[in-house]
Amino acid sequence: MAKDPSNHHTQIELVVIEPSPISTQPSHAGVSKSTILPILARFHAGYFRISLSLCSQALLWKTLGEPMPEAHSLRPLLRRLPAKAFVLLWVVALLTLISLSLLYTLKCLLQFNKVKDEFSNRIGVNYLFAPWISWLLLLQSSPFFNPNTALYVVLWWVFIVPILVMDVKIYGQWFTKGKRFLSGVANPTSQLSVIGNLVAALAAARMGWKEAAVGLFALGMAHYLVLFVTLYQRLAGSDCLLPAILRPVLFLFFAAPSVASLAWDSIAGSFDNPSKMLFFLSLFLFLSLVSTKLIQNVYKSLTCLLFFQKKKKRESPKSRNY
Repeated sequence: MAKDPSNHHTQIELVVIEPSPISTQPSHAGVSKSTILPILARFHAGYFRISLSLCSQALLWKTLGEPMPEAHSLRPLLRRLPAKAFVLLWVVALLTLISLSLLYTLKCLLQFNKVKDEFSNRIGVNYLFAPWISWLLLLQSSPFFNPNTALYVVLWWVFIVPILVMDVKIYGQWFTKGKRFLSGVANPTSQLSVIGNLVAALAAARMGWKEAAVGLFALGMAHYLVLFVTLYQRLAGSDCLLPAILRPVLFLFFAAPSVASLAWDSIAGSFDNPSKMLFFLSLFLFLSLVSTKLIQNVYKSLTCLLFFQKKKKRESPKSRNY
């Protein structure tokens, strides 16, 4: 007797394995660390250029708002600007600098090897002065306490000590280490170390510490003269040239004499001849940089215009024949 195929049933057994609760729960520490590390890897001290610009603007606004005896000055007109705008600019600069400082502190804790590589780089090491310069500028532009207070003095020491330590390290390498000679590592960002000394001298002069201000001013100007001559005599095509992305730092050429002019004004108590000489030097360097780029653009435009005119004249006889 034949079997009915419809009565034959195939039994399938399903085995369900419950996953472990440890593997299904995400690790918040691992996720946060994997998110932060790529950000820290791309972050470097060069981002403190943002805080440098904001803190400089805050100090400029405060300086323009101070009273001045000259009747022909434009400061009375600028003092009509609302005071809340200056406080808002100072707060924005403070929050920006705090954010950048926290990020770089995390990088020092989690990726210290990359910080060491940055310190070994001839361009990156100069940007390590930028956070301390920013803090000094922000300290001088503060609307909440005067230079005569104890907190001002304490913060000045906190910000000046790292600058002096890096001065000893970097300037010592310029004299002793063959691979770190100034002629081999000099670049426009090297002027940040000079600017750090001059900004510290400016803050010391406003506290009334004339001797400390003169010492820091002398230290900065001595190395600025050596650095300025070295950069002026560098050869085209040498290793000291900057990549194209860093060419805007050429404008640091007039930043150092500008800060030196302000520092000597605070030391001497008046805008005398040395301050004027430094001011006109910075103005000349600024015009040189701007005019050089402007002349290059005008030359390129004229070259393109002449090329198209010649091309049009060559094609015009052909069009007449048709």
